[in-house]
Amino acid sequence: MSPPNFVSQRVGNKPTSNNTFNTSRFSLCNRNISVDGITLLSEVPVNVALSPFSSLPHSSDTDSIPPHILKSVASKSKNGAFLGLSVKQAQDRILNPIGKLLNRKFLSLFRFKTWWSTMWVGSSGSDLQMETQLILLQLPELNSFAVLIPLIEGNFRSAIHPGASHGDVVLCVESGSTKVRGQKFSSCAYLHVGDNPYELMRDAFAAVRVYLGTFRLLEEKTVPKIVDKFGWCSWDAFYLTVEPVGLWHGVKSFAENGLPPRFLIIDDGWQSINMDHEPALQDSKDLTTLGSQMLCRLYRLKENEKFAKYKSGTMLRPNAPKFDQEKHDAMFKEMVALAEKKRKIKEEGGDVLALPSPKTIEYLNDDEDDGQERGGLMALVSDLKEKYQTLDDVYVWHALCGAWGGVRPGTIAGLEAKVTSAKLAAGLQNTMNDLAVDMIIEGGLGLVNPNQAADLYEAMHSYLADVGISGVKVDVIHTLEYVSEDHGGRVQLAKAYYDGLNKSLQKNFAGSGLIASMEQCNDFFFLATKQVSMGRVGDDFWFQDPNGDPMGAFWLQGVHMIHCSYNSLWQGQFIQPDWDMFQSDHICAEFHAGSRAICGGPVYVSDKVGHHNFDLLRKLVLPDGTILRCQHYALPTRDCLFENPLFDAKTLLKIWNLNKFAGVVGVFNCQGAGWYPEEHRCRAYPQCYKSISGVISADDVEWEQKDSTAVYRNTEQFAVYLHKSDNLTVVKSNEQINITLQPSSFELFTISPVHRLNERAKFAPIGLENMFNSGGAIEFLEYVSKGGLYNVKIKVKGTGKFLAYSSEKPREIILNGEDVEFDRSSNGILGFEVPWIGGGLSTVYISIY
Repeated sequence: MSPPNFVSQRVGNKPTSNNTFNTSRFSLCNRNISVDGITLLSEVPVNVALSPFSSLPHSSDTDSIPPHILKSVASKSKNGAFLGLSVKQAQDRILNPIGKLLNRKFLSLFRFKTWWSTMWVGSSGSDLQMETQLILLQLPELNSFAVLIPLIEGNFRSAIHPGASHGDVVLCVESGSTKVRGQKFSSCAYLHVGDNPYELMRDAFAAVRVYLGTFRLLEEKTVPKIVDKFGWCSWDAFYLTVEPVGLWHGVKSFAENGLPPRFLIIDDGWQSINMDHEPALQDSKDLTTLGSQMLCRLYRLKENEKFAKYKSGTMLRPNAPKFDQEKHDAMFKEMVALAEKKRKIKEEGGDVLALPSPKTIEYLNDDEDDGQERGGLMALVSDLKEKYQTLDDVYVWHALCGAWGGVRPGTIAGLEAKVTSAKLAAGLQNTMNDLAVDMIIEGGLGLVNPNQAADLYEAMHSYLADVGISGVKVDVIHTLEYVSEDHGGRVQLAKAYYDGLNKSLQKNFAGSGLIASMEQCNDFFFLATKQVSMGRVGDDFWFQDPNGDPMGAFWLQGVHMIHCSYNSLWQGQFIQPDWDMFQSDHICAEFHAGSRAICGGPVYVSDKVGHHNFDLLRKLVLPDGTILRCQHYALPTRDCLFENPLFDAKTLLKIWNLNKFAGVVGVFNCQGAGWYPEEHRCRAYPQCYKSISGVISADDVEWEQKDSTAVYRNTEQFAVYLHKSDNLTVVKSNEQINITLQPSSFELFTISPVHRLNERAKFAPIGLENMFNSGGAIEFLEYVSKGGLYNVKIKVKGTGKFLAYSSEKPREIILNGEDVEFDRSSNGILGFEVPWIGGGLSTVYISIY
C-alpha cells in the first residue's frame, strides 16, 4: 500500500515538449528526467515539473554575493535545473514520487538521528534511507556525476525518502505545521551535473546560494581562530560535574608537559539550570545520570553556583585547591549508583526519603571570610589567561534554545518563554533510537517567543563576552522542528532563531566564535550559515559503545571517521568541518589522531585530568599549541565515493587533503560496523573486522582544488613518505602503491612533487618526519639556480627531523644562517634536525650542483 499523500499517477512515453528545455542539460521528456540524453529518473509522475536554473527568479540579495561566484554560477547555469511539483489539495506534508532510480550507483547522505547524518550507498531508489539530504549519482556514460539536493522553498523544506514501489524516489515536502499548507512548488529540489565530483558539489551549492540568498558559502566567511590550534574540552573529563578547580588542573596538566592548550571549551554543566519540579531559582541538585540535564531548563543567563563561587586569585595561590581525577570519578560513580537505586525504588512504588539527598561535586565554598567577593566566570577566565598566557580562547557550551529543555518560564526577566509540547517529525520515526530525543519529547521545550530569539542570544552572549568568553559551542540545534506547529512551521521558526544567533555572533564573538553541533539537517545549512562558519561533521566521539557492545570501543571509531569524511562533501560547502574531540589515551587514540592531523580543522581532546598520551599528541601539536593544518578539508577519494568502507569487507577509507606544497592521503581500515536498516541503528559487522588491502597513488590527491597546487597534476614523479612505515619512495604520478591494513589501523602518505633541478639532480621536500602531517610544516618553497648551483629555499614551521628526497648529495645546508649536519642515504633520503625557535619559521638553504 502506498503511504498517505502519495501522488502515484504515471503516464506513458508521450513527448512533453513544453517541459523540454534547450537552456539546460537536463530535460523532462517521455516522463524521464535525463541529462545529455542519459536517464536519471524514469516514470516521472505528471505532477512533477523541471525548470532550467536560469528560468526562475533568483534572490534579490545579489549585492552581497562576491562577483566571482555570480560569474561562475552564470557561466555554468546550463548544468542546473530545479524540480517542482503540484498537488490537487494544499497539504502541510506531501510525499510525492519524482521517478524511479534504477541500476545507477549513488552516494547519499541521510539523517540517522535528528541531529546527525551519515553516508549510504546503493543503486536503486529502494536502497535510500529516510531523511536523505543529498544524492550523488555516478554517470559513467558521460564520465560525469550528478547531484540531487532537496531545498527550502517558502515555508517548506524537502528531504528524500525511499518509495513504496521498487526504485521509487520520493520527495517529502513539509512545513512542520498543520496550519501551514502548500499546493504548488517550483524549486523544492535542485539538480546539477559536472565531470569532477568535488567541483560539482561546490558549483551546485554556489548555484543554490545565488538562488536562495539565505546562506553564505564557507569561502565567503572567516573561520574561528581556533582552527589552527590545539584545545581541550571538558566533557569526557567531568561530564555535568565540571567546575573551576578541575578545569584549572586540566589546563595545567597540558601546559606543564609542554603542550599548552590554545583554547578551552567548557562543555555542558556550567549553566544555571533546573527541572520543573525543583525551586525555580536554584541549581538542580540531581544532575547525576547522563540524560538528566535533558529535562532541565535555563533559569538564569549567568553561570551556576559552582562557578559563581570562584574568587579572583583562588587558583593562583600557593595553597590552591588540589584535584584528583580518580577521586572525582569515584564520587561521580557513587552519585550515579544512588540515582539508579532511587529510580528502581520509585519504579517499584517504594519510598526514597530514607536515601541520601543528591549533592553537587564542588571544591569551592563561601565559608572563608577573606573579604573577597565572588568573581565567577570572569575571575576564572582572567586567572587562567594570567597564568597560562598562551590560552587565547575560552568557549562555553549552550543549547540552541538556551538549555536542553529550553528556558524556564517566568525566570528570566524580559523573555517570554512557554513550555511547548515536542513532537517527533514523521520522517524521523525510523531513525536511530536516541535518549536525548526521548527526554525532550517527555519534558517538552521551554521555547522563548520567536520574536525574542534575538533578545535571548544578545542577553546571553553579551554577558559571556563581557566576562571574557570568546565563543560558544551551540548544541541541540534540531529541537526546533519538534515545536514548530504554532510558529509558522519549521522554516519560519528556524529563521527567527538563526537570524538572532547570526546577529549575536557578529556583535559579540568577532563574527566567527561559534562551533555548531547537532546541526546536520539541511534547514540548518540553508538558513543558519550566513555567519556561522564552523560546525561538527560527525556525531559524538564515543570512547565505547553506550549499549555495551564489547567491540564498540573499536568499531565506533571507524564509524565516526566515515561520518566526518563523507558529511564534509556537502557540509564543507557551508562551514569549516570540525571532526570533534577524542581522548589521547583511548585504545584507538592513534587511529583518531591520524585522521585529525589531516582533517583540515582544529585538533582538540577531551582527556581526563592527568590521563594523556603526550608522545602521541606531539605528533599533532607543536610546543606553542599550534598545529600543522592542511589547506583544504579532508574528503574521500574518488574510488571511495560509491563504495562502503564500513562493511563491504573490501574497501579502505581513503581521504585526501592538500598542504601548501604537497598532498596527503590518509588510509584507514574502518571495516566492521555501520548502519543496519532493519533495526534503525549502527551495529557491529564482525565478519568485516579483518585486514583489508588496497592501493593509493598520487592521482588520489585532488590537486586542482587549490589554485596553488593545480600545477602538480602534471608532475611526472612524486616522493611518497609513509609515516607509520617510515618509508620514502619515488613513484610515477599514476603508479600504484599496495597497502594492507589491519582492523582499526591506518597509514598516512605525504605526496611531494619531484622537481628536476638539472639533468641529474631532482629534489622533493617531505617535511617533519615526527609529525603526522609532515608536509604541513613547509610554509615556503622556492627553487633558484645561479651559475650551475641550485638553491632550494624552504621555510619550516615546527621542530624535528626534516626529510626530503635528493637524487644528489647537497654541497651544504644552511639552517637559520648556520651550517647544519645532514645525512643522506644511497637511495636519496636526506635528513637534518630543525630546532624549535619559539614558534617562528626556520629558514633552510640547500645547495646542490
